[in-house]
Order: sequence, then structure tokens, then C-alpha cells
Amino acid sequence: MPRRPILTALRNNFIAGLVVIAPIGLTLWLIWTVVGWVDSFVWPFVPDAYQPEELVNRLMGRVPMDANWIEVNVRGIGVVIFLIFTMLVGWMGKGLIGRSFLRWGESLVARVPVMRSIYNAVKQIAETVFAQSDTSFDKACLIEYPRKGIWAIGFISTSTKGEVLTKANTGPMTSVFVPTTPNPTSGFLLLFPTKDVIELDMTVEDAAKFVISAGLVYPGEKDMPDSIGKLAKRITPSKD
Repeated sequence: MPRRPILTALRNNFIAGLVVIAPIGLTLWLIWTVVGWVDSFVWPFVPDAYQPEELVNRLMGRVPMDANWIEVNVRGIGVVIFLIFTMLVGWMGKGLIGRSFLRWGESLVARVPVMRSIYNAVKQIAETVFAQSDTSFDKACLIEYPRKGIWAIGFISTSTKGEVLTKANTGPMTSVFVPTTPNPTSGFLLLFPTKDVIELDMTVEDAAKFVISAGLVYPGEKDMPDSIGKLAKRITPSKD
């Protein structure tokens, strides 16, 4: 007779465990995969004499084909080399010589039709994603969309400027990105009169959680055990 409640409890515990383990496991797996990918990309550019395996064996007085040759596969060193190299290039690019060299390189790329299109597209994406701006998605907001009386969560992008603002002739306007659920990387760019945009006190991270979870995780819910308990209650079938 008590067999069904036991199986139900085991199932609920298993699903609750997945809620805890899945994000941690996927995060670690993604980091491990990205680190391995960066290593595989960087190491071919490093001379053999400076590979970790060569350095370790050389310090220990061993030569190639030695029976006691030590194989070294340290994951993550390639990432460190990549970070150092990128920071060095960024430091050089900020200087007068670096900027001049970049302008010269871009002028050469601009003469090649296909390469020019690819370079400009990648450059715009990189500047959009990595540019340090004080006005990029720093506020969550509430707007009426897709019609009056229906509300949606959005992220304030910038104040609308230029021709769009002039032709709309509605006064100050705000550019708002309205994400889709459960994938917030896609969505719609909407231009609203600033007076119709209601700024929220919640952080952008809380608003993103709200959107990704399709409204299941409300801003301010930080107690993981309670969240798991609520999930278990939703999964447990009623006794009726």
C-alpha cells in the first residue's frame, strides 16, 4: 500500500537533485570545453621548445624518445597565454603606433570585397558585446506590449537619437530590448516614448531570471531549498 508514496518521493527527490546538479554540471562542462577549445587553438602557435612537456623534461635532463619521458597535458595554460596576448594587443592598440597600424590594416581590408563585409560585421558584434558602456542594458523596465493592458519585461538600451527620434515626433524616446522566453538572447528592439517606460527596482539579473524561467522564479527568491520544495509540490500528484 505505501509503495506508491515511496516511489513518488524518490522521483521528486531525483528531480529536485537534478535541479541542483544540472546547472553546476553544465557550467563546469561548458568551462572545461571552452578551456580545451582555447588550448587547442593556442598551442599550435607556441614553439615546441616552450611547450610544457618539453620544458618539464628538459629541466629533468630527459631527451625525446627517452623511456622515462614524462607526458604533460596541463589544461588551461593556453587560456592564460591567450589572455596575456590579448591584453598585450589591447595595450598596444591604445597607443598612437597601434592605432595607426590598425587604421592601415583596416584600409587594406576595406579593399577586399568579401573580407570587408565579414570584418565589419564581426567588428560591430565585438564592439556591441564587449564595449564598456554605462547605458547598455543597465536597467530593467516594464512596458505595455504587444498592446495596451498587456505588460512585458524589457531592458533599457539607450535614449533614442537621430532621424528616428526626429521623424517619430513624439518627444523623448527610449530604446528597449524585449527578450523572448526562455531564450533571452533573441527578442525585439522597440522604441517607446520615455513617459511610457516604467523603470523597475529589480536588477537586470533578476529580470533575466524572471524571463528565462517563464515567470516561475520571481525577483528576490534566493532560497534554493524553498524553490526546490515548491517544485516538488508541483510535481507531486494530488491524492484526489
